[in-house]
Amino acid sequence: MTTNSPHQAKVLLVDDDASLLKLLAIRIESKGYQVTTCESGLAALQSLKSHVFDAVITDLRMDEMDGMALHRQLQSRYPALPVIMMTAHGSIPDAVEATKQGVFAFITKPVDKDELFDSLANAIDIHGVNTNEAPSKSNIVTRSGAMLHLLEQVKLLGPTQVNVLISGASGTGKELLAQAIHQHSQVSNGPFVAINCGAVPGELLESELFGHKKGAFTGAVKDHQGLFQQAQGGTLFLDEIGDMPLNLQVKLLRVLQEKTIRPVGFQEEIPIDVRIVSATHKNLPEAIKNQQFREDLYYRLNVVNLKLPPLCERREDISLLAQYFSASIAKRMNQNEKHFANDAMHALVRYDWPGNIRQLQNVVEQVVALTPGEVISAHLVLAALDSNEKSVEPLSLNDAKKEFERDYVINTLKMAGGNVAEGAKLAKRNRSDFYKLIKKHNIDVESLA
Repeated sequence: MTTNSPHQAKVLLVDDDASLLKLLAIRIESKGYQVTTCESGLAALQSLKSHVFDAVITDLRMDEMDGMALHRQLQSRYPALPVIMMTAHGSIPDAVEATKQGVFAFITKPVDKDELFDSLANAIDIHGVNTNEAPSKSNIVTRSGAMLHLLEQVKLLGPTQVNVLISGASGTGKELLAQAIHQHSQVSNGPFVAINCGAVPGELLESELFGHKKGAFTGAVKDHQGLFQQAQGGTLFLDEIGDMPLNLQVKLLRVLQEKTIRPVGFQEEIPIDVRIVSATHKNLPEAIKNQQFREDLYYRLNVVNLKLPPLCERREDISLLAQYFSASIAKRMNQNEKHFANDAMHALVRYDWPGNIRQLQNVVEQVVALTPGEVISAHLVLAALDSNEKSVEPLSLNDAKKEFERDYVINTLKMAGGNVAEGAKLAKRNRSDFYKLIKKHNIDVESLA
């Protein structure tokens, strides 16, 4: 993965010690970052209303709003923004709590500049650089330059009613982009109706699109209004248009030319006023050469072509999407949101995602379900990715719990510097029980000191 250069990144630095704030700002700027300083958490929130930042570095102990309170506000409003916490009152419990709450890194004062620069570089590397935000009418979660350019094109298409063809691999979000086109169009107050042409048998697709009259064929027990009529005054999204049978392609072409439909069994034509957006993962020019798709229909549908990039070409969106999916799951299940450990997020960002966003969502749902605590471990993420690659069954719940328990004990001992008594306190277990867990998982304590 290509690391973002520091001079592109903007850092918000927050500390109520004015002299230290100035010193740290000079140090960070010397590395090529753009730095904005604030002397309070409230001032930082105000600054975020009008500026976009790529990372926040904040002191833990501050008047009015401390660093953790600021982090909670940032987590709610800007969930993908990494936060690095500093404190002169550093302690292991503070670090543990900060990690549980999703803080990217925890640094004690006096600040070691190499540790600070490494943490900042890692945060930018994982979370990417914010350039802008997606247009307000779009439900697409992105900060990718390629996607933002695509969405700017969507805005330009708003005043027009031209037909749009969206191309891109499966799982890249073609229907979401179609919805964005609808939301920016002159017919945004009308219905948005979608159909997957590859998911409906050919003999039924004509009736689904154009409707039918009672008795037109066996099973037609009543009149049926097709999707073209349902989408009247709005947008009809024809997903996987490349899978439409050739005989139906001819009828669709006629509809696009005449602006009328004839339901199955009807004699009269019905006028329609519908914006057409279609999508495919297939190479339609190649399908035309192979006589699998009509060239005249292709040019009717492909007045404007928008190509969605695969997720591996918009890696800056991976962490953003992963956190978005995790928050959505928590909201749906009425649970506290779970956060990815830094090495877990690294694993997500490095992966190539052949199944694109749909695969990422599946993996996030899997690891969230298997994480009993608040922090999603790298082990669970790697196991989920491995099961996706090999198409094998995921870990059983019992095995996942054992793996989590082992990882938890190891991480706790690391935080305690290999001190078993301190580790037991952090885990809120008595020393005897904690020793049993160490023995159960055959953990070498000395290697963790």
